[in-house]
Amino acid sequence: MNEKQNDVKTDVISGRNPVSEAIRGSRPIDKILIAKGEKNGAVVAILAKAKAKQIPIKEVDRVKLDYLSGGSTHQGIIAFAAVKDYCTVDDIFKTAEERNEAPFILVLDELEDPHNLGAIIRTAECAGVHGVIVPKRRSAGLSYTVGKASAGAVEYMNVARVTNIANTLDELKERGVWVFGADMNGTDYEKCDFSGACAIVIGNEGKGISRLVREKCDVIVSLPMKGKINSLNASVAAGILMYEAMKDR
Repeated sequence: MNEKQNDVKTDVISGRNPVSEAIRGSRPIDKILIAKGEKNGAVVAILAKAKAKQIPIKEVDRVKLDYLSGGSTHQGIIAFAAVKDYCTVDDIFKTAEERNEAPFILVLDELEDPHNLGAIIRTAECAGVHGVIVPKRRSAGLSYTVGKASAGAVEYMNVARVTNIANTLDELKERGVWVFGADMNGTDYEKCDFSGACAIVIGNEGKGISRLVREKCDVIVSLPMKGKINSLNASVAAGILMYEAMKDR
């Protein structure tokens, strides 16, 4: 079995009964994919349970489900399960308090590549970050691929999943956290002071941070670009900023 197949089979739950039981159980579900036009009674009942738990649902072509299920019978529905439980934002603050440190948080605004998420979690764990915050929708979840890319760091890192990143930034600011958004045309990162309670916001791989999230940031921080390419990979940019913050702290 090649690595890609292994990734698919480890965190995908296929079929109506398995998905229904997964929703009913305690295992966290990142999202559910349903075949377009699949609207019979059994599926409708499953989707109602998913909506009650605020699990994201997306309609896709049946061919995609055939591929993602790795050849198993999916009956028009699959679910992506997380490799570990998500925590809360309060858990992140609790970890900082237990270490007697000012909160050090990483916020990911619709980061979609699971390899980037895994790499960021790995660096965050090494840099002393107390927790990573991701949105429930339009974001990579804690899949097997993320766990593997993190080299096991996902087991030691708080990862909170929230409904709205902009609102969460308001909450962080109310709790004394200074928010730094990584984007172009901002303050040189070496001139920023990350020594207090801080959150670093990293945006989507293609679009960067959204307009509303950018407006919520206290400071926009940028990395100097000397070459012809005007942006860095999200996990690389996050790593540079986390280690600069660690140095200040």
